[in-house]
Amino acid sequence: MSSSSSPPSGSSSNTSASLAKGQPPSKDEIKEDVVAAKKSTLSGLRSFASGGVGGICAVIVGHPFDLVKVRLQTAEKGAYKGAIDVVKRTVAREGLARGLYAGVSAPLVGVTPMFAVSFWGYDVGKGLVSRFSTVQNGQLSVAQVSAAGFFSAIPMTAITAPFERVKVLLQIQGQKQLKPGEKPQYSGGVDVVRQLYKEGGIRSVFRGSAATLARDGPGSAAYFATYEYLKRTLTPKDEFGKPGQLSLTAVCAAGASAGVAMWIPVFPVDTVKSRLQSLPGKPTIGGVVGDLYRRGGFKAFFPGIGPALARAVPANAATFLGVELAQKAMEKAFS
Repeated sequence: MSSSSSPPSGSSSNTSASLAKGQPPSKDEIKEDVVAAKKSTLSGLRSFASGGVGGICAVIVGHPFDLVKVRLQTAEKGAYKGAIDVVKRTVAREGLARGLYAGVSAPLVGVTPMFAVSFWGYDVGKGLVSRFSTVQNGQLSVAQVSAAGFFSAIPMTAITAPFERVKVLLQIQGQKQLKPGEKPQYSGGVDVVRQLYKEGGIRSVFRGSAATLARDGPGSAAYFATYEYLKRTLTPKDEFGKPGQLSLTAVCAAGASAGVAMWIPVFPVDTVKSRLQSLPGKPTIGGVVGDLYRRGGFKAFFPGIGPALARAVPANAATFLGVELAQKAMEKAFS
């Protein structure tokens, strides 16, 4: 599957090696490089497609948990008693499906390219790591997987930041009690983008990009490293030590654990990002951090961590299950 720790094919070039020695490449070397390049391209495309499938699975399963997390992060202190209170009041005001899936249009539209780019970026990251460091026995170390995971967040931020800006604003507007006849500020995702651009141009739409990368860089490193470590641990081996087939149950368990490992170290950064993307005017990262600490000290950076971790288990189990099944389907289709 795309999250395998084996470096992508084509990470080294026979033609380049020959040219470095001052020798023209042979026909066989050129053919080998062409085959390797095709394999590398196909690997990237499979990672892109399977990542998109996994992302859709993650949103369908995890969006209600994410909504609760964001509303706890962005609400005034004391507005809610806890996660259950958010759910009760959201359902009472907005209904079950419409309330718990408020703002789902933005991640559904954005999550396919976002996760697709993440898994494609991870595939590219593995190629870069294998090119610039030593790979033992054809398998990346957990540290090398972490580096590749961090790299995956760089291209993904260009998509994640604006879509999460839209999602957060749509999620929090449901907290306001509307007067009779009053309409919500935003009618949908496109309307959010239109109003943000009118207010502050492209910078307003992309507000929170630095905080998003600060969250997703180390988060993705922990995500893919944890998954790879558990995948190796859970993969059965025969009497000769040859690895067998990883069960779908084990895939779900490793994916769920990876999701939890991703959130724990970066949750305070996510809180700052959510506040930064939801506040009116032109807030700064320093201003948001200072305001949060004055309001509630260290604990103020962890509102909604319960729903976030509760979401991480099923959502990331669904992500890697979707990726695995998509990979198998593509292997059958193109074999």
